Amino acid sequence: MKYSLDNIIQLMDQLGNPHKKIKTIHVAGTNGKGSSSHMLASVLQEAGYKTGLFTSPHLKSFTERIRVNGKEISESAVVDFVDEIEDAVEEMQPSFFEFTFAMAMQHFYRQAVDFAVIEVGLGGRLDSTNIISPEICLITNISADHTQFLGTELRGIAREKAGIIKQGVPVIISEYQPEVAQVFIKMAAELDSELIFADKQLSIEQAADDRFNVIAGGEVVYEGLKLDLKGPYQRHNILGVLALIEKLKVKSNLHITDKNIRRGLESVVGNTNLKGRWQIVNRSPLTILDTGHNKSGIKAIIEEFDKLKFGTLHIVWGMVDDKVADEILELLPKEASYYFVQADVPRALAVDKLALAAKVVGLNGSKYPSVMAGYNAAVKSATKDDLVFIGGSTFVVAEIEDL
Repeated sequence: MKYSLDNIIQLMDQLGNPHKKIKTIHVAGTNGKGSSSHMLASVLQEAGYKTGLFTSPHLKSFTERIRVNGKEISESAVVDFVDEIEDAVEEMQPSFFEFTFAMAMQHFYRQAVDFAVIEVGLGGRLDSTNIISPEICLITNISADHTQFLGTELRGIAREKAGIIKQGVPVIISEYQPEVAQVFIKMAAELDSELIFADKQLSIEQAADDRFNVIAGGEVVYEGLKLDLKGPYQRHNILGVLALIEKLKVKSNLHITDKNIRRGLESVVGNTNLKGRWQIVNRSPLTILDTGHNKSGIKAIIEEFDKLKFGTLHIVWGMVDDKVADEILELLPKEASYYFVQADVPRALAVDKLALAAKVVGLNGSKYPSVMAGYNAAVKSATKDDLVFIGGSTFVVAEIEDL
């Protein structure tokens, strides 16, 4: 971690500043920034624009972080980039994220993308991605996460996220949150940036089956939309995405049709190869995984449980050691059977500590030596009418072999 943009500025200068030669969209937020970034990329692709997508973390392969029209950067291109800037790396000692972001910008420039959707890594103000000059910005949601870096006070976290707002660049806020709204209003006013709270302009209602309508000014502006990303939290994300698209069409003179939007939202997973968001990996028993890991994300997952019919709930659960474990564990359903696991990464919370903390808040289960051991035990114990869920950490989800 480097709490300064000086290093990334110097590194990009060595590369000829490719980030200044492409059009970008900047996406920040606590929850939803990844899903929103993928939605935006999918719609732009459907409209015929060659689209770069930079996200983090990856689940299976490093190359997932850098995509053009859904195609991951090749391993050979990664190797070539490392060789190309080896001397600069030796001199500057960039962080892993700085190095990765520089690689993405170089790749997008060389691929001549029309747009690149750039997801913030952590925070916003001092995130390496914050050297771009985007066409438009999106901030999805503010809640407590990565508190060891960003603090626990929501207004302070919001100020870090608001750091991506640029002079005269429009910014869309997906969700109006009274406790932090003034942070964005003040920042936008100081920078003469148009500020749009998406859910103040648009609302959403359930339509037939799993479709929904989007309403503006009392009238249905999008009827019967369908989104292939699951989870109730996507309702917040989609309003920010739609508001951004409408603003971007005008600002950048883009031709994006209603059909492009519909097809883009229906085909996010296929167009961008997104994994790990309320993803079904088996039907019998129904087996679902999700990378949601902070309090807001966990609450949204539990809301989705309430919509499903199943016998016993089996939860394969692991966490990282930089979370406030007891606060998150208290949110989980007491009636479930738990399979506590530890991902094979240094940041993982030790399974003994996890099981002990879970027992304190009334969660009952057993410990397993690996994610797959817990997963296999859960599937073996479940009947065809049960639900198996895997979550708690991106690292846990990443170790599921069926993903």
